[in-house]
Amino acid sequence: MHNRIHFISGLPRSGSTLLAALLRQNPRFHAGMSGPMAGLFSALVGAMGGSNEFAVFIDDEQRQQLLRGLFENYYATCTEEVVFDTNRGWCARLPALNQLFPAAKVIACVRHVPWIVDSIERLIRKNAFSPSAIFNFTPGGTVYTRANGIAGADGMLGYAYDALKEAFYGEHADRLLLIQYETLTEDPAKALAAIYDFLGEAPYAHDFANVSYDATEFDQKAGTPGLHTVRTEVKAIPRNTVLPPDLFQRFANDAFWRDPQRNPAGVRIV
Repeated sequence: MHNRIHFISGLPRSGSTLLAALLRQNPRFHAGMSGPMAGLFSALVGAMGGSNEFAVFIDDEQRQQLLRGLFENYYATCTEEVVFDTNRGWCARLPALNQLFPAAKVIACVRHVPWIVDSIERLIRKNAFSPSAIFNFTPGGTVYTRANGIAGADGMLGYAYDALKEAFYGEHADRLLLIQYETLTEDPAKALAAIYDFLGEAPYAHDFANVSYDATEFDQKAGTPGLHTVRTEVKAIPRNTVLPPDLFQRFANDAFWRDPQRNPAGVRIV
């Protein structure tokens, strides 16, 4: 690619859209909400695999060239020097990304897990008359069935959580930087300074009081207005949870990154 590329990944409802909205203030950076590249990437890998009878004609070097070409063509009109592609699936693709883009880094957004469940539940309740794509547009259920659905292995939270652990404990953990939602909202200057240092980029004066990002059309189509809403000013807003106490407690100890004893690779956490 003529652009340098990095990736934003991690857990849902943990600030990835806010982070992209901040990064794109820098005229040298291109960043946005979760996009189609990870899905296209997986589809192309599958299409070049054993299920294709003609895969015998494609060697690994050709596969890598085709996958690089996917990025090159998708971002062909991007004039910014540095591209950040966002998707929760990238944490599960570090071995491949390491070979395709040896200089690429992954910024993983994380958040105390009960508050992720709380955030999703709040969206569902706010849009009570609009079935959400998060639950395949199926109405009904309870807070417990919804929590079980997103926390399952294929759920919005469960898959991302497992992918994060795969990256965190994998052989390419040195490419990973964890940005906690709590830090991003309470001290955004600290979070952005850590990211610039991690990427080896020159600092930039971001405006944390005038953040802009609009994904209204996408959110409406997904049946979840507000899914990617970013407030104009970056700040932490304390609130009480809407989850029953037992459900909140179920996820209370899942933030493994908060325990230094569970960080054998010394992944940087901000």
